[in-house]
Amino acid sequence: AAAAGAPMAGPRGAGRSFSSSFVPPKPMETTTKTAREIFEEVMANPARKRFGFGSRLAVVNVDVQKAYTSGEFATSYMTDPKQVDYINELSQLARNKGLPVVWTHVAYMDDGSDAGVWGTRTNTPDSLQNIKFNSRRSEFDDRLQIDCVRDPIYTKKMPSCFHETPLQSLLVWHRVDTVVLTGGSTSGCIRASAVDSLSRGYRTVVPMECVADKHESFHYANLTDLSLKYADVIPVAEVLAHLRALPDAGA
Repeated sequence: AAAAGAPMAGPRGAGRSFSSSFVPPKPMETTTKTAREIFEEVMANPARKRFGFGSRLAVVNVDVQKAYTSGEFATSYMTDPKQVDYINELSQLARNKGLPVVWTHVAYMDDGSDAGVWGTRTNTPDSLQNIKFNSRRSEFDDRLQIDCVRDPIYTKKMPSCFHETPLQSLLVWHRVDTVVLTGGSTSGCIRASAVDSLSRGYRTVVPMECVADKHESFHYANLTDLSLKYADVIPVAEVLAHLRALPDAGA
């Protein structure tokens, strides 16, 4: 064995040596607090930094469809009872300002092969790959106010709204630099979309009342992580105020 302080062998160790005074990394923190309590502490921190809004935003509403919003299905969930109302309000304000509003939903072929490996863990009527085209589970929530003439609608197959959809091209065309994400689930498609959004260079905003999940632990743990790393998690009132302050389209 090499002596302490001896140069490392091989190309990766060329010119470097181990220190005999290795400092181990800090152990993982533990807590008795709930995920919600941790989230509230993070949100209350006055030193919390933000990415902020850029010069032009798009509202991207992710999978606000009956599989997840209608109580007739076991896969449905609700966090804020006014979620859909807020999504409609945000979307209409964005349209009034000449900004793009995008809707995504998931739907799959009869054999589910377009779900890939994601659709292989289970095969029940509630399984992801069994959200079939033209089924009730694939339909958008009836409460949504979608402008089918102006609003792009994309079918996606994977968690991120960017994955193999035209979303990136649309945002480039509209010179968007900020993406506002709504929908669900917080721990699934919202998180994946937020990470992809940041990775593509977009300021990313998650209005907390506009996203939902099946369990509060999943919801708040992921909001905490998004806030600390990938997105501005802020009250919907702040996003609405920002939109209202923008000039109307054509003004």
